[in-house]
Amino acid sequence: MAYSEFELIERFFNRGLVRRADVVLGIGDDGAILTVPAGHELVVTIDTLVAGVHFPLTTAPRDVGYKALAVNLSDLAAMGATPAWFTLAIALPENDADWLAEFCEGMFSLAREHNVQLVGGDTTRGPLTITIQAHGFVPAGNALRRSGAQAGDAIYVTGTLGDAGVGLLSAEGRVDLSHSAVEFFTDRLNRPSPRVLIGPQLRGVASSCIDISDGLCADLGHILECSGVGACIELGKLPLSAALKNCRDHSLPRNLFGDSSPPWAARYDYVLAAGDDYELCFTLPLVHEQRLSQFANLPCSLTRIGQIELEKGLRVRDVSGNRHSVPMRGYQHF
Repeated sequence: MAYSEFELIERFFNRGLVRRADVVLGIGDDGAILTVPAGHELVVTIDTLVAGVHFPLTTAPRDVGYKALAVNLSDLAAMGATPAWFTLAIALPENDADWLAEFCEGMFSLAREHNVQLVGGDTTRGPLTITIQAHGFVPAGNALRRSGAQAGDAIYVTGTLGDAGVGLLSAEGRVDLSHSAVEFFTDRLNRPSPRVLIGPQLRGVASSCIDISDGLCADLGHILECSGVGACIELGKLPLSAALKNCRDHSLPRNLFGDSSPPWAARYDYVLAAGDDYELCFTLPLVHEQRLSQFANLPCSLTRIGQIELEKGLRVRDVSGNRHSVPMRGYQHF
């Protein structure tokens, strides 16, 4: 059955279960009317996912819907914001009710988890492209930024790194993995966990923060540039999942450091340079480190991986203290 644009909106997008009191007028008019709490600032972020560029064409619609919202919630977390609303603009190559039903199931499952309401958007015909703009609140003057890191600050990351990069390799048929490993890495690629519970707790604690979308080295590099500092990170302290630790040294392509690098370096290609992890990288003064143990309801680990330094540039050292090649490029959009 084919639906008109307005039938699509009513059938699929106006049935999200989240209904927030701060939404005066949501879907159905020329614009939404929203209420920002007193004493707060509005944080706005937007991301576009293009089929075949930001996710494989074979990705399940549920996972596409989930990830499209997740990457935006990750940006809000990196700013220390509590998510509230989002808008959706979607271009569809065809009027496929089954695909849309699954897409919405994935998207709204995450929206319900974090009490985020869809308040408007647009639908049109075209190559499959999903653009979501997300909005969140932060107490005035307390948003986290990429600037602010100081020499001596500790560098931390949430969760584990490199898993999504291996998941993409698996989706492209470029790596030989066990069935259980394929499931784990694919889930990390398709369903990243936005650190919504951690970001707001970093307000007043972290000196800078960013989410890791284009790779650790590239995104940490943004903090260093904005803050006018340098850093050193240690390979031996980088958090690897059990699945990545168990990957055979020769099973991962060594396409970032080159074939002259030792076999064990292959897994660190993905920890340092692969994108799509959507973990947080943050810095904080050493006097605040003990406050991390007081964080509530942590969904993942917090790992100290290095330190901010006065000397500009990023340095990586192996377990022996030797300099290690730094893949600074990360994901490139053009």
